Amino acid sequence: MDLSQLRQQIDTIDRQIVNLYEERMDVSRQVAEYKIETGKKVFDKQREQEKIAGVKALTHNDFNSHGVEELFEQIMSMSRKLQYQLLAAHGSEGRLPFIGVEELETDCARVVYQGAEGSYSQAAMHRFFGENVNAFHVETFRDAMSAIDEGSADFAVLPIENSTAGIVNEIYDLLVEFENYIVGEQVIPIEHCLLALPGTKMEEIKRVYSHPQSLMQSARYLAEHDWQQISMQNNAFAALKVAKEKDKTQAAIASEYAGETYGLEILKKGINDSDSNSTRFIIVTNQKIFRKNANKISLCLEIPHESGSLYHILSHFIYNNLNMTKIESRPIPDRNWEYRFFIDFEGNLADSAVKNALRGLREEARSMKILGNY
Repeated sequence: MDLSQLRQQIDTIDRQIVNLYEERMDVSRQVAEYKIETGKKVFDKQREQEKIAGVKALTHNDFNSHGVEELFEQIMSMSRKLQYQLLAAHGSEGRLPFIGVEELETDCARVVYQGAEGSYSQAAMHRFFGENVNAFHVETFRDAMSAIDEGSADFAVLPIENSTAGIVNEIYDLLVEFENYIVGEQVIPIEHCLLALPGTKMEEIKRVYSHPQSLMQSARYLAEHDWQQISMQNNAFAALKVAKEKDKTQAAIASEYAGETYGLEILKKGINDSDSNSTRFIIVTNQKIFRKNANKISLCLEIPHESGSLYHILSHFIYNNLNMTKIESRPIPDRNWEYRFFIDFEGNLADSAVKNALRGLREEARSMKILGNY
């Protein structure tokens, strides 16, 4: 046969495949109706494994065996998505333990932030809650999470990501550890300044203090100077240290606001590498609430440590037409080379597509935690 005849033969086979696929989906619909009546779960891992082994045994070489495995994994994934959609249509998608609210109750709210006065966290707090907020600060991120966990604060403001230095790893780990939830976010521009005691000259400086991310964000400028770089838990703490110790060999990298707060002189403005540098802060509370107009969801997943696990998990976003905007991984303590995945995607917990995807994710992941809708 010539090429055109071979292509016609492939077209004929493809039509048969499409017809068989639609026939299979019709049967899957009937299976879903049975599961709705009996309350059975959609995902049956043992059944799917047996099915995959069975169809692989029908092939005649390793290449076809692997191809058939991928094909039927995808077919069964599509079948599950159809069944989840039917469950949702029948009101059987289950309730999520989050309550929708029109607005956050911020009047007279107690807000905690990490760092000292003059920190970027304080600036983010004022931007989100206003200048007259009832606030206090603590030394560590853990202290801030503990404050809302135990009820001494209603909200915490925490930096989670910088546009140039990346994520703040500790915040991701604390979101898993504590039963606290994201209800808002605030992005503020970052302009780092080199701060020192009034009258200090550049040649007098020997040590520079700042948060590790701020040191990274100012790496090019710092590389021009032979200064010892010392990490601090917060930029404002660095400014406070320089102001208190009154040592002209010390300088801090912090905001202009921190310099004004502690009476330091700005030796150089805008020393961060990127002109468009900004930090994203999250607003966290211990209540399972979300604003009804929220449009971003964050969640954490643990999945089986085996080939294809992440691929199948992500298919729930694809087949529910949800736009995933971010994915990060963090190692799981005491389980070498296994990771948690943190995912951000667009949507609202009241949306049917979101409910559909979350049901599938919850059934197929080892564990899933919704970190917030905001």
